[in-house]
Amino acid sequence: MSKETSLHGVHKGLGALFTDFAGWSMPVRYASELAEHKAVREAAGLFDLSHMAEIHVTGKQAADVLDYALVGNLTGVKPGRARYTMICDAEGGVLDDLVVYRLADEHYLVVANAGNAQVVADALAERVAGFDAVVDDKSETTALIAVQGPKAVEILAAVTDADLDALKYYASVPASVKGHDVLLARTGYTGEDGFELFVDADEAPALWRLLMDAGEPHGLVPAGLACRDTLRLEAGMPLYGNELTVEQSPFEAGLGRVVKFEKPGDFVGRAALEERSKQDVPRVRVGLRGSGRRAPRHGYKLLADGVEIGEVTSGALSPTLGYPIAMAYVDRAYTEPGTELSVDIRGRIEPVEVVALPFYSRA
Repeated sequence: MSKETSLHGVHKGLGALFTDFAGWSMPVRYASELAEHKAVREAAGLFDLSHMAEIHVTGKQAADVLDYALVGNLTGVKPGRARYTMICDAEGGVLDDLVVYRLADEHYLVVANAGNAQVVADALAERVAGFDAVVDDKSETTALIAVQGPKAVEILAAVTDADLDALKYYASVPASVKGHDVLLARTGYTGEDGFELFVDADEAPALWRLLMDAGEPHGLVPAGLACRDTLRLEAGMPLYGNELTVEQSPFEAGLGRVVKFEKPGDFVGRAALEERSKQDVPRVRVGLRGSGRRAPRHGYKLLADGVEIGEVTSGALSPTLGYPIAMAYVDRAYTEPGTELSVDIRGRIEPVEVVALPFYSRA
């Protein structure tokens, strides 16, 4: 039986089509995923992200335990700011990619992917041993709503007195939205400007309706997981289970920058990651551009002169760009932009070209 977010009834009332995602019943689309994608690029979309995990780490050594538990330098994050980072196992494999918010000197919020919520919560609970800090998983009582798109600022400005102009990208602030206390963060997973609002789960339906009403004059629409996937793909953002797995370190994914060897002390996976950082990784994540209308999909094989040299991890016909795009892991010799490869699409060999990521960047 799939779990339901506190917004499930709202989505039902909007006629959403549901899918099981990481054990949650989530709206995949409401009307048209193409229309929802277009709305986020041109106006705004409203997303229910309440399936994500929210784990609070507090105490005198909250920063120290996160520096030990994660690959990033969390001590260096100022209160009110956030950082993209990863949690790895002892061998350097990625357990999950995370966004960590420093809410105060001794208070952090770790946001994990739904599919890895328990893995991350268990790992943090284990790694806190010996530190003067407490790990508190508040996922069950926290809802997360995102407003994403170029009209997001105008929509939020109508319902909050928070200084949105002063709120930088990857920053957060406690705010009131028409009487609802939220943590307002300028973060997202679509490649557009936008905000994520953490709120008590009981208040989420009222907050959702309030945002829908505020956004209606600006073209805001409810948006599901299908368009969220094509939006993040266009923006070149990895998805755990596709571009990131425990089999890969951050270096294979082209995200070695998140590993901060310069921070003092040991951290889980440090020795293995130092070793892996010195090696030429056999396969590297790249972008691919196709022609025609047939998009390469997850698991499709990539070929060079008939020899398999890689595999597609995510792919779709880009609604914004109008041609097929994909991310893939390919042998190091084939990573240069402009390299021509082929992909086996259900028995048909189609040409693709290696291109730089991201495929789309907002103006």
